Amino acid sequence: LTGLPGSLLTAEAMRAAGLLLTWVLLRPAGTQQCHPSSPSGVLRFTDTHAEIRVPALHRVPSSLDPLYSLVRRYLDLIQQNPLPTELLRAALNDPSSVRTSQVVQYELGYVICAAVALLFTVAVPVAGLCFCYCRSQRRCGGRLRAHRRSLGCRRRCLLICLSVTSLIILTSAICALVTNQRVKEQMEPGLSAVPDMLRTLRQHIANVPQGVQMVVDQFEVPRQQIISDLAGVSRSVGLSIHAQLKAMTYAALADLQDRAGDLQTSLHHLQILDKTVRLLTAARAELEPVLRERRQHVVALLDDPRCTSCASVLSRAQSLELGADYSKVPSVEKVLKMLAGLPRSDFAEMIRQGNGTFNSIPELAVERMAQVIQELREEMARVSEKVQTIADSFPLPDYTQHVSEALLKAENRSQPFLREVERFERYRWIAGTVLCSIILLITACNVVGMALGAYGLSKREDPSDYECRGEAGAKFLMVGVGLGFLFSWLLILLVFATFLVGGNIQTLVCRNWVNQEIYKFIDTPGNLPPSMNLTRQLNLRRDSNLSTTYRECKSGAGLWEVLQLEKSYNLDEHLKTPKYTADFQKRLGDFTAHLGDVWLLRSEGRQDLETFARSGVDEVDYRRFQEEMKIPVVQTSLPGLARSLEGLQKMQRNGTVAGRLATEAQALWQMQNSTVQTQEALVEKLGESIRFLSHLAPHLQERVKTTLATTASVEARLPLQAQQILRQEIGCFTRKELRYFAQYLHWVGHTLREDVASCQPLATALDNGRVILCDRIADPWNAFWFSLGCCTFFLIPNIIFAIRLTKHFRPIRNRLISTGSEETCPFHIPRVTALKL
Repeated sequence: LTGLPGSLLTAEAMRAAGLLLTWVLLRPAGTQQCHPSSPSGVLRFTDTHAEIRVPALHRVPSSLDPLYSLVRRYLDLIQQNPLPTELLRAALNDPSSVRTSQVVQYELGYVICAAVALLFTVAVPVAGLCFCYCRSQRRCGGRLRAHRRSLGCRRRCLLICLSVTSLIILTSAICALVTNQRVKEQMEPGLSAVPDMLRTLRQHIANVPQGVQMVVDQFEVPRQQIISDLAGVSRSVGLSIHAQLKAMTYAALADLQDRAGDLQTSLHHLQILDKTVRLLTAARAELEPVLRERRQHVVALLDDPRCTSCASVLSRAQSLELGADYSKVPSVEKVLKMLAGLPRSDFAEMIRQGNGTFNSIPELAVERMAQVIQELREEMARVSEKVQTIADSFPLPDYTQHVSEALLKAENRSQPFLREVERFERYRWIAGTVLCSIILLITACNVVGMALGAYGLSKREDPSDYECRGEAGAKFLMVGVGLGFLFSWLLILLVFATFLVGGNIQTLVCRNWVNQEIYKFIDTPGNLPPSMNLTRQLNLRRDSNLSTTYRECKSGAGLWEVLQLEKSYNLDEHLKTPKYTADFQKRLGDFTAHLGDVWLLRSEGRQDLETFARSGVDEVDYRRFQEEMKIPVVQTSLPGLARSLEGLQKMQRNGTVAGRLATEAQALWQMQNSTVQTQEALVEKLGESIRFLSHLAPHLQERVKTTLATTASVEARLPLQAQQILRQEIGCFTRKELRYFAQYLHWVGHTLREDVASCQPLATALDNGRVILCDRIADPWNAFWFSLGCCTFFLIPNIIFAIRLTKHFRPIRNRLISTGSEETCPFHIPRVTALKL
């Protein structure tokens, strides 16, 4: 036992130890609690299916959003009709029954726009031909006939109008170029995202068995944790038993060591006491005649008439007698006789063995629990096989086969269509870029023409004078007019073609997709032909529909919840903890082990302590010793008397008396230093023994009795309490391991419902399709034709203003002779010449 004191404990320490021991002995068994759960008791599982989730796409804010909103409001104005359910039902079930009048009635807004486009396509080129004919006849596009004051105001007004028109066309052309490029940028990734999403969904469905197996394989996490706990549970249980019982055991061993120390120390002091009394008695007998003789000599000397001033010391000399008589104190021979041969047992070895046996409890627990630990490891292997049945019996793949086939069919059918769409989109982008470039060229001609014409006007002194820069400006304006007439029909055709496609996608598909009218149409019985019955193709439950399924999937519902698989497969029943932990729990519950007995006090040691208690050590009258020790060895102080004689020596006039006084003083000093001091030392030694024995005697019987009772009680209670603590620790260990099972099974249920077997990717894919088609493709597509259409329609006022402004940049007809400028300039359009007045 390490750290136990070998000396006598103080009364306060012993009282504290007694209170602790009493509390330990009287404390009811089983009050210990399990250790609180630590963060390490929470299992961490791998996210097994994150790689097959469909990433959600969202509308990205753009600086073109105001333009997109304007186009949508325009389309809502063009197409105000709701989803044509009757027309679509007829088209899907019996296409031959669809009448053109029904289509025209629904597409009335687009028909009107088509009529406007057709009129524009015909009217503008015809107007251009007429203008060319007039120019060839010199009837229009020539020069002003006469100078008037109002020409300046009219010229400025035309400049402003043409500038504003050109600015509008330029802005619209830039928007058309930007949106044209935006469509190209979004079309390619958007089209490739469709088969990717279908493939991802099919992989998600096809990987459900693999995902279920991966979830089941995650049982390795709690299994390894439990096996790791099993490797240390036996030592942990032993250490817990040792830690909870060590206070009681160490207190009993410390108390036993104190009693053994009391026995040995008491025997030692009794022997000293007996020997010292004998020596003091013998020394007194030797000192008595010597002291008597010395007293007679000193009294005779002091009584001599020749001794001057000796009467004052005479009385002290006459009282020179022996003091304490230790022959009168009680004898301890009987006690020593009772204690003869004690201790017969080696208490130190006995305590060491008891301490060693107690400290070996952890190793003993490891040895006793080795067999059950091995059985529990084998049981974990059987539990792994039981968990595998979750994956083997999971029925979801049987129900998702139709979905996988439908997705595969959609993926295969979409590939050629998407390739064609991509090819036509490439043509559209090229056509759009070319036509936007032509519009920019027209705008550039307007800007250069206005700049040169205005500069030429500022340099011309006479309105009738020819000015080459003004003439060049007029020619640039006419080039822009010619380009407008030449390409206007191509512009309007591209605008109408893209408008018809993009507008119907927005009004017929996107608008009804957002408000879920499409889902309602699909859910209505009879709207779709039997070959397009999604409820049957997707193997949905009969009371379900696409809208309900979409909402359930979007909220994270599991496939078996959507498919109502609970009727054929009760997942909760397969995830009940007792199904996998019953045998594991039973083996731990049935385990019992005897950790051995701890003997603190052997029978010979107990007899030694009982003999010590009966020896009569506590019956000796130690007070009589203490009273005798208060009496000095000699009644009169020899050193004081010797100093008095030395003082009288100095006062004597008679040399003989003085010499005798000195001799007597020397004799007293010699007696004090030899005999009396030796006896006083023996008295001091006797006092130490008396103090120890007198302090021990009143409590001896109680302490020995308590020690014997405590030791016997600890020896009896140790196996019982060790067994109780063993059961308690095993119970705590069992509950801890069951929590691992519960955590795993709860995670399995959550993962199978919301991750592996979740149908949320289906809803996400539908939302992504809407984002790709409507937000990322249809919006810039519609913004493109809207901007290009704005350019096209503003070409009409641009042509008018440019033709009228051309006349102001040429010399005014106010002479009869022709200037010849029109004939000499290149790219001349023939017209009537003016005569010089």
